[in-house]
Amino acid sequence: MNNSIALQKTLLKEVELNGVGLHTGKQVKLKFVPAPVNTGFVFVRTDVTPNVKIPADIQYVINTDRGTNLQKDNYKIQTSEHVLAALVGMGVDNCFIELDESESPIMDGSSKFFVEAIESAGVVEQNERRCEYVVTEIISYRDEETGSEITLIPSDTFQVTTMVDFQTKVLGTQNASLDNITDFKNEIAPARTFSFLHELEMLLENGLIKGGDLNNAIVYVDKPLSESNMERLKEAFGKEKISVSPNGILDNLSLHYSNEAARHKLLDVIGDLALVGVSIKGKVIAIKPGHKVNAEFSKKLSHIIKQERRHNVPKIDLNSEPLLDVNDIIKILPHRPPFLLVDKIFELSKTHVVGLKNVTMNEPFFAGHFPGAPVMPGVLQIEAMAQAGGVLLLNTVPDPENYLTFFMKMDNVKFKRPVKPGDTLIFKLELISPIRRGICHMRGSIFANGNLMTEGELMAQIIKRKD
Repeated sequence: MNNSIALQKTLLKEVELNGVGLHTGKQVKLKFVPAPVNTGFVFVRTDVTPNVKIPADIQYVINTDRGTNLQKDNYKIQTSEHVLAALVGMGVDNCFIELDESESPIMDGSSKFFVEAIESAGVVEQNERRCEYVVTEIISYRDEETGSEITLIPSDTFQVTTMVDFQTKVLGTQNASLDNITDFKNEIAPARTFSFLHELEMLLENGLIKGGDLNNAIVYVDKPLSESNMERLKEAFGKEKISVSPNGILDNLSLHYSNEAARHKLLDVIGDLALVGVSIKGKVIAIKPGHKVNAEFSKKLSHIIKQERRHNVPKIDLNSEPLLDVNDIIKILPHRPPFLLVDKIFELSKTHVVGLKNVTMNEPFFAGHFPGAPVMPGVLQIEAMAQAGGVLLLNTVPDPENYLTFFMKMDNVKFKRPVKPGDTLIFKLELISPIRRGICHMRGSIFANGNLMTEGELMAQIIKRKD
């Protein structure tokens, strides 16, 4: 079992690039800016005062027409997916994406230039644990109308496989896979967006690709190209000559990969899944993916994650032999009854601990809190959680009996439900960041009766006893 902590990452410095919006045709400046821990990805419209921040969150998706588009307070972000895919592919967790227009620059229709910009800025670790969702059960979504389907299955790493079938002679069935996110830069990022000629003509008629260029998209010719069609395309793209290659691609554009279309669909899946807001440890299998089904799956996954976090009770057998009983705990912690508030430890690693306390009517604090309506004081719930964290902290030294643990601070504490006599409390604490200089920063939760009772962030320090 790997107990190492995956830390959040951001950029070392700002980096800027310029391009044109595919649909607006407007010149746009995009700037990647380092962001604090737990920021996630946030688009910032710098063309309005005050600047408007639009989180890259599935709740802000307004439509998926020709891209994944976000909106907050009447301000939009168009074609977000290529930018987000680049950030995920480069291992970034927190970043502000500043735009002076509503649409991200299309560049060459891929994530290549965004990846290169991020690489030039540098990526650095931050002192807080990465927010990760570990897939334990199969999750799937199917669009019955289109036959598109996305399935997420357990895996030790984040992996993606896409399978596409366009049912045309020029572009039939293709598959693509990404087994390791570190391969994104070379294997997926350069894969460009694509369109069929009949789609292109429709978009041109409706003025939807004012920034379109035959260099920023692969155009597959799926219909006979008449002279009038040729002249129209020449005019639209400012070309003196337009031709069709033997492989059915307009204007002799060379493919980067034989399955470039499937690879670009994989890129889109990664970008759209970024809207879930957490790193995913699981394998995605996408059949005939598109922005619509990607967004619907992301909505479903986001909902599942939020529900699981609310009810993420550690799965332990209360009748099994604990890892540490109360006698073992007394050898580690300096606390003694009646102030020892942890009865058992069921799990203990370098990064987490799971403990238990049986709350009885005989607890001394019930005598005055409150007569006729006994409730465990919130401060003692935090103390009990901190003691479980103390076991985690003192487990890092060979002679815990020679150390004391001191509570330093608590943040974001929330009391969800009252703790009453008869409740069996289950404590779960995880390191937010690695232990440094004897200081431990933890995220803790207390569960009872299948419900989250209390949660918060705690910081404690171990200090050697004075002789």
